Amino acid sequence: MPARSGSEGVDHHRRRLLTAAMGFATAAAASFFPAYPAPAAESHAIRPFRIDIPEADLADLRRRVLATRWPDRETVMDQSQGVPLAKLQELVRYWGTDYDWRKIEARLNALPQFVTTIDGVDIHFIHVRSRYPNALPLIITHGWPGSIMELLKVIDPLTDPAAHGGLAKDAFDLVIPSIPGFGFSGKPTGTGWDPDHIARAWAELMKRLGYTSYVAQGGDWGAPITSAMARQRPAELLGIHLNLPATVPADVQMALNGGEPAPAGLSDKERAAFDALDTAGKKGNRAYFVMMTARPQTVGYGATDSPIVDRLLEIEFLGSGVEAFAFTSG
Repeated sequence: MPARSGSEGVDHHRRRLLTAAMGFATAAAASFFPAYPAPAAESHAIRPFRIDIPEADLADLRRRVLATRWPDRETVMDQSQGVPLAKLQELVRYWGTDYDWRKIEARLNALPQFVTTIDGVDIHFIHVRSRYPNALPLIITHGWPGSIMELLKVIDPLTDPAAHGGLAKDAFDLVIPSIPGFGFSGKPTGTGWDPDHIARAWAELMKRLGYTSYVAQGGDWGAPITSAMARQRPAELLGIHLNLPATVPADVQMALNGGEPAPAGLSDKERAAFDALDTAGKKGNRAYFVMMTARPQTVGYGATDSPIVDRLLEIEFLGSGVEAFAFTSG
């Protein structure tokens, strides 16, 4: 979907931004729009960004949603064969008829949004400065399947803790970027944008914003990105916080991936975790993940053509794969 930044037209097809847009709070951010100094070089420019999705694109998306061709109902009474038909049909009906994108668009546009180009890719981000002086800068990275929308509820409490029962001295300046390929960030045209690369890009982003010290937080895919920032140890990074940190050792992960026996020397609890992960994998709970990891281009044809296929991949992740992945969290 095209979105316009200033006088420029930026064409990004980002259905995930639409599908993930549920349950976030309004942020009264009008007074937080920062005044940026003129960039030293055009390549480091920070450009204001505003979302303006053409109505024709929304109408086309609704048409695609409501024109979904359905398979026959599952032959079991549980979810062992996948997402139940009736539940998905109800979700699709809501999405195609009741979902209000303009409401979400307006709330996002009430926040200070920007784009800057790093390593040839446009990085979209929200930047909200606290009204309190000496607020600690914090960069937060979202997960998958998701977007910056999953983080919008924390903006007010973190930038204005005193208004939420906290202390002014605990206030943060927030930087919330969209991972490349997500939301309104650009799509890489080549390989290599792994967590280590994104971590370096985030350090560059914070430098461009003028922060000489900051902290970082991340969950889900944001966790390996934030962990990579810690390993790279940029001089400005004071500390990190993770939710859903991966704790599976490399030899254990290799055994799981190859269908091999558990490595020797595991404790009883570690062996129980290994068996649970192994069982989950053998039941097909990781099949979608293996497919997307090994053959992303093949998956992309169906996901790009049908918003329901795109949504189904997310539901499968949240409904089954996350149960197995939960064993890797500390």
